[in-house]
Amino acid sequence: MLDETDRRILRYLQAQPDAALADLAQQAGITSARLTRRLDRLRAGGVLKGQQAIIDWAALGFSVEVSLRFTLDKTDPRAFDSFIAAARTIPEVIAIQTFLGKVDVRLALVARDMADYQRLYRDHILTLPHIAEIEALMHVATIKSAEALPV
Repeated sequence: MLDETDRRILRYLQAQPDAALADLAQQAGITSARLTRRLDRLRAGGVLKGQQAIIDWAALGFSVEVSLRFTLDKTDPRAFDSFIAAARTIPEVIAIQTFLGKVDVRLALVARDMADYQRLYRDHILTLPHIAEIEALMHVATIKSAEALPV
């Protein structure tokens, strides 16, 4: 279980993921050595999965984001596995999620422009196996996007 010091560390780490360990330790009110041990324990316990660079894909020239929702033809018991394996090979796919219900899988993908999206759709999306139905949702605006949790 997490104690208040662990929660304080996580709050500061979420707010300033690039803070120096000494600064993080000071904010958490513990020594750098204790902070290091606690971070190691949080990683070993699976609470901290790692650190990552979050890249703004729009800054790299990708101006179109589309959410594609798929219903699969599940007459083949390996439909999910085959579909997901093929979807993973498309570099422009930035997220894959599976669901219970009418929608089986959601892919989020980015494209440089509408012509690039049309090419991706024709050449890659429509070739994915076991598709029964596709619904495309064009991304218009992000209202909230947060990785931070209330700890």
